[in-house]
Amino acid sequence: MKPTASLGEKWRQFAVILLPILVTQVALSAMTFFDTNMSGRYSPADLAGVAIGVSLWNPIQTGLSGILIAITPMVAQMLGRGRKDQIGYQVIQGLWLALLIAGLVIGVGALSLQPILDSLGLESRVRSVALYYLSAMAFGVIPLFGYTVLRSFMDALGQTRVTMLITLISLPVNIFINYLFIYGNWGFPRLGGVGSGVGSAVTYWIIFLIAIVFAHKMQPFAGYSIFRRWYGVSLAKWKELLKIGVPIGFATFFETAVFAAVTLMMSRYDTMTIAAHQAAINFASTLYMIPVSICMALTILVGYEVGAKRTKDAGQYSILGIGSAVVLSLLAAVILVVFGQQVAGLYSKDLHVIELTQQFLIYAIFFQISDAIATPTQGALRGYKDVNPAFFLTFVSYWLIALPVGYITANYSGFGAFGYWIGLITGLAVGAITLLWRLVVVQRKHAKGILPLNPK
Repeated sequence: MKPTASLGEKWRQFAVILLPILVTQVALSAMTFFDTNMSGRYSPADLAGVAIGVSLWNPIQTGLSGILIAITPMVAQMLGRGRKDQIGYQVIQGLWLALLIAGLVIGVGALSLQPILDSLGLESRVRSVALYYLSAMAFGVIPLFGYTVLRSFMDALGQTRVTMLITLISLPVNIFINYLFIYGNWGFPRLGGVGSGVGSAVTYWIIFLIAIVFAHKMQPFAGYSIFRRWYGVSLAKWKELLKIGVPIGFATFFETAVFAAVTLMMSRYDTMTIAAHQAAINFASTLYMIPVSICMALTILVGYEVGAKRTKDAGQYSILGIGSAVVLSLLAAVILVVFGQQVAGLYSKDLHVIELTQQFLIYAIFFQISDAIATPTQGALRGYKDVNPAFFLTFVSYWLIALPVGYITANYSGFGAFGYWIGLITGLAVGAITLLWRLVVVQRKHAKGILPLNPK
């Protein structure tokens, strides 16, 4: 990365950082897409089972990964301040923390998974697929969290094309392993939806190992000597990471968990409705990769400018990123209106599931526009290391507004299952407005020198 003097230069640097992140996020999302899509073509029960498994795993994975991506604003600000000597040590501490978090996840999951599934009252086949899908995924937890740290380090240096390359290498591997284990091709066991969990776990190991090789051997990463020196655990560095990472993780968790909660609350509906809901959520999640990619790009660029004490440039990047996300969300809305039936047909051959999915996709138009504002705004706030208010605002918007409104609408009106999506639309809109207000407040304080630009 480098300082920029004009808006045109900012556009170019923004695009250089953003486009590889977008490709990477779409590729990572495509793994879940192919898990869902290929399981759905095996049977509606396998699609529903994977849907339940994904709904339980995604909030945990994204929330805990959110803690680890605190590496991004920390490294970006160190880079902006010219403190390159501190970066390698910080990354190693992130890897140690990732190992601890992964171990805790596996241990807690082993004790609590079956009781949680038992409490949902699922059909036998759906419960079995969800249980063994998550059991298979457990083998990929350590490399997934380790890769999150290494990817955050690489991206913070502006080397987003490298993480894009790593992910693109792994995507066809994921599809191929799914092909083998879901359908039992080439003599492999026919596992149905469970096979998609196997495919994801193996793919996470491949991603992690490739990232280690790149970080150790490839420039500019090798210059930070991450794996050339042995560093023990530093509780002080962990505290610094957690101070920024925990609010990020909880904010991310609140957002993703509300979608998971809706899916779990909808488990009382029939398998076709669950399958259609999950198909629509999966496609909406794919579209969500656009604002989440802009969010990550803004964290890097705003963090770099804040570290270098260029407040005006940081503000310009914020406007550029949020504006781009809104425009792209409107284009996505047009796609959903015009090609809704074709999109629904990607997930199932069952006409009833296709019809229901198409209806859910109409509701998705509204909340993905709110996402286009809220998510990049959070990225800019992370660049300023202003993370605690976002944690509070997302909790209120998603859990005190979205979920109650959804429950009331679904159970006390004629909307039925669609009522939960109305709740999501309401909560996400509130979140977008309040987070944008917080960003304006932070930028004004920084411009006046009220907040420290160069926190230790």
